[in-house]
Amino acid sequence: MRLILVDRSENNRRQFWPLTLSRPIWELRCGMTSLGEKLQAKVGTQEVACFVPDYLVDVYRERTARPVNDMAALKGQDLFLVDARVKADRLDIPATGPSEVGLDEQGEILYARVFQNDLKKVSGSDIDTFLASAKTALPTVKATLPTWQYTWDIMLASPHQITADFAAARKHGIEGIVEEPAALRGGKKDVFVAPGVTIHPMVVIDAERGPVYIDEGAEIHPFTRIEGPCYIGKKSILLGTKCREGNSIGPYCRVGGEVEESVIQGYSNKYHDGFLGHAYVGEWVNLGALTTNSDLKNDYSTVSVMLDGKHAIDTGSTKVGALIGDHTKTSIGVLFNTGSVIGAMALIMSTGKPLPKFIPSFGWFIEGVVTKGFGRKVLYGTAATAMGRRKQTWTPAQEAMWDKVFELTAGPRDEAVKKGRKAMMK
Repeated sequence: MRLILVDRSENNRRQFWPLTLSRPIWELRCGMTSLGEKLQAKVGTQEVACFVPDYLVDVYRERTARPVNDMAALKGQDLFLVDARVKADRLDIPATGPSEVGLDEQGEILYARVFQNDLKKVSGSDIDTFLASAKTALPTVKATLPTWQYTWDIMLASPHQITADFAAARKHGIEGIVEEPAALRGGKKDVFVAPGVTIHPMVVIDAERGPVYIDEGAEIHPFTRIEGPCYIGKKSILLGTKCREGNSIGPYCRVGGEVEESVIQGYSNKYHDGFLGHAYVGEWVNLGALTTNSDLKNDYSTVSVMLDGKHAIDTGSTKVGALIGDHTKTSIGVLFNTGSVIGAMALIMSTGKPLPKFIPSFGWFIEGVVTKGFGRKVLYGTAATAMGRRKQTWTPAQEAMWDKVFELTAGPRDEAVKKGRKAMMK
C-alpha cells in the first residue's frame, strides 16, 4: 500500500502562509516531527509519494527522494490518498480496504482509499483530474476527520505533541556527553540525550513538567536552562538560552535569549538576547539582537491575526506571537506586535516601537514604512550567502520558486509600498 500526500488547494494553503509559500503543509513541524512524518507513522508504510503545487515541484524534488507529482506513483498498488491538513492522531480510517472517498462538509476530499483493482475506474492526466474522477467513480462517505486550519493551531498544539512524540520514540537516557557540573530535574526516563550531543557544564535540564529530547549533534552551552516539554533538533546550538517549556527547535539552528512555546522550522538564527514566544519561525531567518515579539495582549483578550494584511481572524487564543516566513531578516531592536504576520524574504529595520501587525513578503520595512528596497535580487544574494554558511546551496530551482512567490504575494506588497510612498510624502 502506498501513501499519497496531497497539498494542492491554493485556498487551503493560504491559511498557512507565509510558512507554506516555500513548502507543502506536511513539512510544517509540530512537536518532534513534521505533519507528514506523523501521517506516515499513523498509516504505517514506507511507500510515500506526494503532490504539491506546480511551482514547488522542482525545489521539492531537490529536498526529497520521494516521487513528486509523478502520476506513475498512482499505479500498481493499493493507494491511500490523504489531504495534508488531516490531523494524524485523529486519522482513524483504515488505510486498506474497499475503495471509498471521504468528503468534508464542503465536498472536498480529505482521503481516498483506492483498491488496486479499482484503479481502472479512475483516470486523469494529473492529480486534480484523478481525484475528481475518483470522487465520481468510487463510493463516497462523509468524513469527520479534524484538520489543521491555521499555522498558529500547529504552534499551539506543538507542546502537547512533543510529549506524545517522545512517548512514541521510546528513547530515554544519556547517550551523548554531559559535562559536569550539570543539573537534571525530574525523572531520567523523561530525558533523551542522543549520540553526538555535547552539553557543556552549568546546564539545567528540567523535565519535571514534560520530556526533553536533544537530538544528534546538538550542542548546549553553559547557563542554558531547558524546560520540558522540549525538542532540540539535530546540530542545533543553544547559547545560554532560557529555553522555556513547549519549544520545538528544528535542525541547524542557533538560539539564545528567551524562547517559549515556539516552533523554529530549522536553519534559523536567534543568536542574541530577546524574547520569542508562541511564534512560528521558518527557515533561514535571522533575528537581530534584542528582536522581541509580544505574545499576550494587555487586556488578556484573544489575539487576532491578519494573514492578508486586511481581514482579522480571531485565533481563539490569548497567546499568539509572530508568524515569520523563510529568509526574513531583522535588525537589532525589532519589536513585533502580538499576532504579527511577517512575510518571507522580508527585511525589517527597527523603529523603536512595535511594528505593524502585517509586513508583506519581499517588503523592505525601513523608517517605519514598507518599500521595495533594492529589489529581490539583493535578497536572493543574501539568501545564497546565508545558505552557504550552513553548507547548503541556493539553486536555480529555488530562485524560480521564489520568483513565483514574488508574484503570488504581489497584491498586499504593492498596496503597502503605495501606502508607504504616501506616508513619506507628507
